[in-house]
Amino acid sequence: MLAYTYIKQGDFRLLDKPKPVLKDERDAIVRVTLGSICTSDLHIKHGSVPRAVPGITVGHEMVGVVEQVGSAVAGVRPGDRVAVNVETFCGECFFCRHGFVNNCTDPDGGWALGCRIDGGQAEYVRVPHADQGLSRIPDGVSDEQALFVGDVLATGFWAARISELSPEDTVLIIGAGPTGICALLCAMLKHPRRIIVCEKSPERRQFVQAHYPDVLLTTPEECLEFVRAHSGHGGADRVMEVAGGDETFHLAWQCARPNAIVTIVAMYDRPQVLPLPDMYGKNLIFKTGGVDGCDCAEILRLIAEGQIDTTPLITHRYPLNRIEEAYQLFESKADGVMKVAIEGIR
Repeated sequence: MLAYTYIKQGDFRLLDKPKPVLKDERDAIVRVTLGSICTSDLHIKHGSVPRAVPGITVGHEMVGVVEQVGSAVAGVRPGDRVAVNVETFCGECFFCRHGFVNNCTDPDGGWALGCRIDGGQAEYVRVPHADQGLSRIPDGVSDEQALFVGDVLATGFWAARISELSPEDTVLIIGAGPTGICALLCAMLKHPRRIIVCEKSPERRQFVQAHYPDVLLTTPEECLEFVRAHSGHGGADRVMEVAGGDETFHLAWQCARPNAIVTIVAMYDRPQVLPLPDMYGKNLIFKTGGVDGCDCAEILRLIAEGQIDTTPLITHRYPLNRIEEAYQLFESKADGVMKVAIEGIR
């Protein structure tokens, strides 16, 4: 089968690999019908994910059809259409029982697919702990509607949940890339008083304006004063930092009011510094980490009810045998690209 493979830093290649087989009674084999490229894939390519294993098939954002299940799998069966979770988790350890599935203590726990074990930018993928890692797609929900459930949409849902949004809040979202848009969609479910999106790209600001006209927009240069002018207490009540830059990290705490919650959603290429003397007295609560992707069934329900729609994010489509072109486009951010759908072999 075709599989896009991490060879070494800076080198991904489309190779012919054996079709995966069941290794454990809790595994499932999924035929990938639609996948996508994530910024985290680029982090692997650039060498920013030390735990990534050379030789693995990359990709952790996909939907497909169950082909085969192990004897202990009860939640899905062959023929089911499923969304694949970015995280592998056992559902039984201390962290899983408390909803912290990103910290699952299983050897394959956390972000494994496309990082430490073979992922889904391929014709087929083996999914460990299939009862936790696969969510059946409801009838009437298309592959395109479900494509981002297991990764960027799960991230946005997680970020909105741990940010503790309320109807009285002014919410600042820094970054209007795909994950930022998903955070925006999930924040909108909480009906806060006001949402402000900060984005440097004119094309992405235009995307927000076209699809979410009630959202206020600003640029990084104007953000601090804009937020203060549109907030009741000198800053945003809740900040989600989804851009992942040095400047945006600092902008996040600067734009927060005293005693606000700042949720760090982005993955950074290098360490960040908290200038504690400058922050003294703001009494901020920082929430950080990787997504706990344990809400996929709830997200699919909301999609089926028409409350979440991420299909506008799919701006380009490529077949699997042209995935190299798709990567070049996605990394260049050219042609207004937001997300690229990779079509599997049907």
